[in-house]
Amino acid sequence: MQDYRHMTNEAIRVGLSNNASSLKKLSLLTYKQLKKYSIPSVYKLCAISKAVGILASRRKSIRRGHLTKDPYMKKPILVSCYSFKIVNGRLCFPLGEKQFEFIPLNKHTLRMLEDQSLKVRSFLLTETSLSLCIAKEVSELNDLTGAIGIDRNLRNLCVGNQESVTFYDMSKVVGIGETTKEVIKSFKRNDVRIRKRIFSKYGERKSERVKRIHHIISKNVVENALEKKKAIVFADIKNIGSMYRKGNGKGKDYRRQMNNHWHYGEIKRQIEYKAQWSGVPIIHLTKSETRGTSSNCYICGERLLSSTEETKKRQLWCKKCEKWFDRDLVAVMNISRRGWLRFSQSKGIGREAMVSEHERRDEPLIRIVDPMKLSSESKKGG
Repeated sequence: MQDYRHMTNEAIRVGLSNNASSLKKLSLLTYKQLKKYSIPSVYKLCAISKAVGILASRRKSIRRGHLTKDPYMKKPILVSCYSFKIVNGRLCFPLGEKQFEFIPLNKHTLRMLEDQSLKVRSFLLTETSLSLCIAKEVSELNDLTGAIGIDRNLRNLCVGNQESVTFYDMSKVVGIGETTKEVIKSFKRNDVRIRKRIFSKYGERKSERVKRIHHIISKNVVENALEKKKAIVFADIKNIGSMYRKGNGKGKDYRRQMNNHWHYGEIKRQIEYKAQWSGVPIIHLTKSETRGTSSNCYICGERLLSSTEETKKRQLWCKKCEKWFDRDLVAVMNISRRGWLRFSQSKGIGREAMVSEHERRDEPLIRIVDPMKLSSESKKGG
């Protein structure tokens, strides 16, 4: 693993000095210099590939205007996508000079690999862990019956369409962030090294707890979409963080909550990869298609008016329909409809995206779900 780290760092240095970032160019410049390392050549190719990825990440940061130092690999690892196999429940890979290393796999990994549709593509070995990269052929659902929209908010995730809407309570994520902040503030040690170690410990603890909640919610969303044969629609909110910067009329505590505790990118990432693994199509609305999803009435299309009353802070009023609507409900209805309309038009079945006047007037079934209770119920059922 140390040799792999040294080879990667040497390839990075060659790439920086010769302004080489493509795999072909870096391989031609570096491969002969790596002959001094007495390890199988397959690891040399993987080290060059790893260096190309690091250099590409650096180039992307520079393009975005972020100043970066010269990168290097700090920890010893071993990555390979060649010359390894799984034999008798153990991972076998060559060390050179006809020597092999055997690492036993745990029961969960072996149970997963019993699925014949899964193929192990590569492995990553560190001083404390082993990770396997697996792949499988997935065919997308063809007989879709509609789409469900997803509206991401600080304290809830709203998922649904005209048939039903589910509110997933995510206020516990905000509570975890606030608790972690108070715990970290309570430490008064004046040693920078100790503070850094403690902050890192509680930061990782917070991250793992939040990821667990996101995992429960995203798994339930994808399972429901697969069962009902629905596509999943996401709105474009990439630059929404600019709304909560200093000077925009928002309080300091409000900005801190929105910027530190709103993990809208993480929940999207988890839903996306689980949907792709299950064959559920993902539809991404453009910025223009997203505009007005939370401010236009999903029944008549009129511009909605916000309330000045504290009790109706997230309620919107439609003059034409003469009804109050929940802001998140309006957003998820518009997102699901616009996403299904675009998907249907691309497939040449635009007629199916139309909604009758009777269906528009029907109230959707609304459910409120606590992800933590959902987790405990699934454990009991298992």
